[in-house]
Amino acid sequence: MSRYKRFFADIRLESGEIVTAHCPNPGKMMGLLVEDTPALITESKNPKAKLKYRLEALKEGDQWVGVNTGWPNLLIRNAIVAGLIPSLDGYPVIRPEVRYGHNSRIDLKLEDHPVHVDAYVEVKNVHLSRTPGLAEFPDCVTERGAKHLYELIDMVAAGYRAVVVFCVQRDDVDRFDVCADLDPKFAAAYRAARMAGVEIVALSFGFDETGLRFHHTLTIT
Repeated sequence: MSRYKRFFADIRLESGEIVTAHCPNPGKMMGLLVEDTPALITESKNPKAKLKYRLEALKEGDQWVGVNTGWPNLLIRNAIVAGLIPSLDGYPVIRPEVRYGHNSRIDLKLEDHPVHVDAYVEVKNVHLSRTPGLAEFPDCVTERGAKHLYELIDMVAAGYRAVVVFCVQRDDVDRFDVCADLDPKFAAAYRAARMAGVEIVALSFGFDETGLRFHHTLTIT
């Protein structure tokens, strides 16, 4: 596998044929973009799609790691509905992409709980693990990510719940922390958010023969 122009990846199939797949992750993907690393791809069922294949995961050692950033919002929404995040259970209304703050959109807004106030839920995709058992975010500087955290602090100040759910697309980790060495400003925003009452959750998802499945909840360090 090799990526170029951020959104294109050349994949060598088992037959030896090389195909170009859409790479739905424009990020750095630290530790994963290694020439000839094994890849999982899916075939598009859309006849109008420009590329027939889409990159889903890359293999790091013996571990499959999901790289498709289109999955986390759906995975976390399904996890909430299934009761896999107890702190977010009981909200009958879940609305995606709701405008809030300073020209931002929250990934999921949870409403109409019989006891709790509405919750603003920001979802972050995680793939990085530099230390065995430890998932980390981000893998590069993310000014947008820090901005979201400060806006969630404002929502807490306004009387709402604010939650960041880190969706970890690998199942070989049991702890989560931020990468202060890779993005000190995001780490500072993260610390400020936790101090202000923004709730932090991290869930691990792993691959099986049918796709991604919830694996376990991670410890926040």
